[in-house]
Formats: sequence, structure tokens, C-alpha cells
Amino acid sequence: MYGGYALLGLLTKKNALTPFRRTWFRAGHAHAGVMLLMALLFFDYLSQTRLSLAAKHLACGTFVAGILTQSGGFFIHMAKGEEDRPSIGTTITSLGAVLLTAAIAILVYALFFAHA
Repeated sequence: MYGGYALLGLLTKKNALTPFRRTWFRAGHAHAGVMLLMALLFFDYLSQTRLSLAAKHLACGTFVAGILTQSGGFFIHMAKGEEDRPSIGTTITSLGAVLLTAAIAILVYALFFAHA
């Protein structure tokens, strides 16, 4: 709901939603939506493994942090970035990709070596 509210705010302000900002706003929402669907599968498969509770919590926390940083970086770049230049937002998005990769690596290990 907040995404729709934020978009409405940008649309009603004059010149607030430039083509650059529109692109990064869409990218942030698209990645968040895909990650939500991916999370459903991730948590379901992780629950079927024999990892310890602490390892499962680590994997879940890493995955959630990855989702938030991956998607959030797009929004930060939308607000603070400039066209054709990297920003703190692109760095945060890259960090999110690393966190997601780590969480998925834990899941793959668990599915192959610690499956119930």
C-alpha cells in the first residue's frame, strides 16, 4: 500500500517523477515483487532441511536483508542518484545481491547435504 501512496505523491507533484525516477521506481517495485515470490519458495524449501534452528535463522535473516537491500537500493538510487552514474543506491543494490547469493548458497547446501 505504501508503494501506491508514494507513487501517487510523486505523480501529483509537478516534475517529481522524471523518466529517470520512473525507471528506478519500477525497478525497485519489480524486484520487491519477484523477491516476495522467491521468499515463499525459499522458506518452504528451507523448512524441509535438517539444518539447525540457528542456521535456519541465519539463512532467513540473510535472505530478508538481501531482499531489503536489493530492492531498497533501487529506491535510494531513484532519490539520490544521477543518470548514468553509480550512487550509494547502486552499491546497496549490489550488497543485496551478495546477501541473496549467500542465503541461496546456504539453501542449496542444505538441500543437497542436510535434507530431511
